[in-house]
Amino acid sequence: MFAEPEFWVAVGFVILMGVLAYLGVHRTVITALDKRSERIKAELDDARRLKQEAANLLEEYRAKRASAEREAQEIVTSAKVDAERIAAEAKTKMEDFVARRTKTAESKIALAEAQALADVRAAAANAAVAAASAILSQTVKGQVAEDLLAKGITEAREKLN
Repeated sequence: MFAEPEFWVAVGFVILMGVLAYLGVHRTVITALDKRSERIKAELDDARRLKQEAANLLEEYRAKRASAEREAQEIVTSAKVDAERIAAEAKTKMEDFVARRTKTAESKIALAEAQALADVRAAAANAAVAAASAILSQTVKGQVAEDLLAKGITEAREKLN
């Protein structure tokens, strides 16, 4: 037993443990372990707090994003409605403009037709008067010519009054 090396290793170990216990190394180790445990616990608490803050911040940003998306959708919808309204107004204005221009053109055409008709009638009347004048001056003479002239003057007076 005293000759075996394991016995002397065990005796050396027990003596070493006794010296360490006498010197209070176990208290120092326990104190160091307690401090380390407290430091780890504080770090875990900080990590939990930071995780909770990050989760709250993430939720806040998700809410802001959803709000921004809703607002963007409302803006797009409003823009579509405004564009449709503006297009309808433009169409109405264009139709009114075309109708006015058509009416103006029709009035001008009617006026031109009336003027052309009046010009044709005047030309026809002038041609008829010239032809009648030429025929009458060559064929009618004497008392018949004087009667026709008197009758024409009488008719002109009646029409002018």
